[in-house]
Order: sequence, then structure tokens, then C-alpha cells
Amino acid sequence: MHDAERDGAAGDPDVEVAAIDAEADAETDAEVSAEVAAIERAMVALRRSSARRTLARRAERQAGAPVPGGAAFDVLDVVEAAEERGEPAGVREVADALRVDQPRASKLVAAAVQAGHLRREADQTDGRRTLLAVTPDGRELLETVHTFRRAMVARVTRDWPAADRAAFARLFTRFMDDFGAASGAPGTD
Repeated sequence: MHDAERDGAAGDPDVEVAAIDAEADAETDAEVSAEVAAIERAMVALRRSSARRTLARRAERQAGAPVPGGAAFDVLDVVEAAEERGEPAGVREVADALRVDQPRASKLVAAAVQAGHLRREADQTDGRRTLLAVTPDGRELLETVHTFRRAMVARVTRDWPAADRAAFARLFTRFMDDFGAASGAPGTD
């Protein structure tokens, strides 16, 4: 900045406020960048933990029996989430939610049906379409896994103040909803 400009700006309160705002914005941008980086690292750690089936192995030890993980269990999650929203779920919805092609989704659904976790039902509004429903065995498996997951979350957050736990629940849910909307992912239920 030239001396003449500086001399003129020194007496102009709008210019001084703008300079302070610019400095604050630079600090805020750095803070936001650090926070965004921390969130991204946490997402990667969570994904890696899930990919290694860490929670599924612990759930198996607790249940004393194999607990399906990965895509096999994800099919149950997809159908359960659709049921909770009051929406029908078929192979197409499973494929979309899991981001796999329909032949792969068909194989996953067939395995879940064969295992007794899902059943196929005729769509009452479209006779050409088959819908999926969680069986009582599938519901029991889902409840076992939900109970285990909730126990893990409770264990991890047990020393947190109630206000922190409530804020995290609200913000994490909001983050996942907004992340799903931004990435075009189906519902995050």
C-alpha cells in the first residue's frame, strides 16, 4: 500500500473495519481448514475401522455366533431403513444404496434370503416387482447388532457430559444428513 493510500485509509473507519474483518477471516479460514481436516481424518479412521470389521468381530465374540458384516449385513440395514421410512425396498433400492450394480445386489439379496434374514414379497401395486422384508430372524440379528453398536457408543461416550453427548448426536446426525445430500448418497438412516 502506498503512503498516500495508507494515510487516507488511516482516517477511514470503513477501511479499518474491512482490514480487521479480512484479518479475522484469514484466521477463521485457517481454523475452519484445521477443523475440516480433523473431521476428514476422523471419517477415514471410522471407515478403516469398519472395513477391518473391527466392530463385527467384537459383536461376534459378544453374541457367541458369527455376525454378518460388510455388504451382507448392509443389505439388512438398507431394507430396515426403507421400512422405517415407510418406503418399499427391492433389489434396485439395495443396489442404489450400496452403490453396486444390480447383478451384485441380486446376489447379496439372494444370500440374505437364503440365510433367512429377508423374504421376498409381491408388490401389491406392481405385480412385476418383488419387494424385500426383514424376517423375524433378520430382525433379531439387526437388534443384536444395534444393541452392540449402542453399547459401544455408550462405552466411548460414558465420561462425556450429557450436554456434549447431546450436541454430538445432533451435530453428527446433521453432518451425515448433509453429507448424504451433498454426495448424492441415499438416506443415512
